Amino acid sequence: MPVELVDEQGRAVGACPVADAHTAPGRLHRAFSVMLFDRSGRMLMQRRAAVKTRFPLLWTNTCCGHPAPGQAVADAAAVRLWEEFGVTAELTEVGEFQYRAADPSTGRVEYEYDHVLIGLLEDTAPQPNPAEIEDFSWVRPDKLRTALADAPEAHTPWLAQVLELAERALLDGAR
Repeated sequence: MPVELVDEQGRAVGACPVADAHTAPGRLHRAFSVMLFDRSGRMLMQRRAAVKTRFPLLWTNTCCGHPAPGQAVADAAAVRLWEEFGVTAELTEVGEFQYRAADPSTGRVEYEYDHVLIGLLEDTAPQPNPAEIEDFSWVRPDKLRTALADAPEAHTPWLAQVLELAERALLDGAR
């Protein structure tokens, strides 16, 4: 699958296979992270499957992935949400950030221009895909902040920034 390479401002500059983008030192490419909430304000978290090539078995946001070159981020996120959890939700993009992180367990590198989307999951039970998700949990934001501080090594390196943007958007009235 190809990913869309971007410059520091998030403008498309090309494409390459996903494996190439994640080979050290990494190539900056477009990605997305989704955080779903329920009506009580809990967040749907997942523990990544052991077969993941980057950051396996770590806790992270609801789902993440890469849009294909030229694909709208929200469209790609909706597809991935269905593939990973078997759910749909109206998604709102609430910000973006860049990060680079090397996975010591696999040697792969994340160098991503990450778009954060949030949504509300109503009346649908998540159906996690075992090829993608080892486990899942509903967590309150304050509990996640504590877990990130106490055991950062148990979480993906992008999760704290996703949480910050998602919470800021909720405080500003998005969802």
